[in-house]
Amino acid sequence: MGDVTEEEMDNPTFKSDTVLSDVHLHCPDKRNLMVRLNAVGQPVFLSYFKLLQNTEDLASEKHGREAATEREQQYQSGGEPYDTDQNNLKKEIELNIEGVEALLDDDGDLEVIRRPRCASDIETEGVFRDRVYPVILMKGEEDVFDVEEQEGTCSDIVKIEHTMATPLEDVGKQVWRAAFLLADYILFKRDTFKCCSVLELGGGTGITSIIMGTVAKRVYCTDVGEDLLAMCEKNVALNKQLLEAGRGEVKVKELDWLKDEFCTDPEAPYSWSEEEIADLHDHCTVIMAADVFYDDDLTDALFRTLYRITHNLRNSCTVYLALEKRLNFTLRHMDVTCEAYSHFRNTLNDLENLQDRKMKYTVEPIKPDFCQFLIYERIEQLELWKIIAKQLM
Repeated sequence: MGDVTEEEMDNPTFKSDTVLSDVHLHCPDKRNLMVRLNAVGQPVFLSYFKLLQNTEDLASEKHGREAATEREQQYQSGGEPYDTDQNNLKKEIELNIEGVEALLDDDGDLEVIRRPRCASDIETEGVFRDRVYPVILMKGEEDVFDVEEQEGTCSDIVKIEHTMATPLEDVGKQVWRAAFLLADYILFKRDTFKCCSVLELGGGTGITSIIMGTVAKRVYCTDVGEDLLAMCEKNVALNKQLLEAGRGEVKVKELDWLKDEFCTDPEAPYSWSEEEIADLHDHCTVIMAADVFYDDDLTDALFRTLYRITHNLRNSCTVYLALEKRLNFTLRHMDVTCEAYSHFRNTLNDLENLQDRKMKYTVEPIKPDFCQFLIYERIEQLELWKIIAKQLM
């Protein structure tokens, strides 16, 4: 790939058929945005996500955002300007309104006066940038380790490689808000998951599996696509110190919901050994998935996979499903709807009402009022569901 110019880095453009996670909205910046290409030609970013140790950290973060917003509102409502730049702006506006000519350019078009960047803008931008900030990636592995040496090995930082603005079929390569919600719950209920054997369906970049790996004994992080699984495996390696501290293990494996069997071909990357399949069936007590309910066919395939796996487990199992309701305007309804969410809820009800002599599924929502350990906006559209798959025989 040729060198990326400063102008290109400062003005990233995305195609109309791409999808961008809200987590990445504050990523692009000419000071930080450097790209390399993965095996399929997509730019890859390395972001650091800070784990808050207590609620005071989040309160301080929230206070900083509110203070910046309050000062902005004070100025807009006619209060005292809070810095020299804003005071100068006020004087400039007063001078310009004395004559209309001052508002016209050489061609006679209206010239809009833009508010200059001030200290408060920089402060506000800095607060939001704490959520995620890409680290410069160069050509080889050694560059990542150079960054690690500069930053130091931190026990409260999760390092994740990801892409941005992908086609719908590659959204697993991005980091999504529901994964943060599920990660928060894992850290809040860490004693519940301690020493468990866990399966994640649709693990994507692996961030939720990595968080689970800090408390659980073993996590099978599964998805499809060699390029995605390679990215996930790289993220597990990047966070080795977190997993070693918790004495957990994360194994990256392929699991296609459209197939009835595990991939056991020894020539295929990320395939399962017979011993790993037996270990999963004998010891798995937790299954989880985050933000994978955006396509009805995939939702159906996931629930079929969930049904098949829980039937083959030796023990009863608890399933955690995190998702974000996304509203869309549809021509069919001529209204704003959330069809993917409606299909998810209907399928969830079908699972609970399923008449099965071997298994009983009990569904209940988990109120998302638990502590927040990651910095993100916990909007009301985020939901977490719990399914208890109980063995009857």
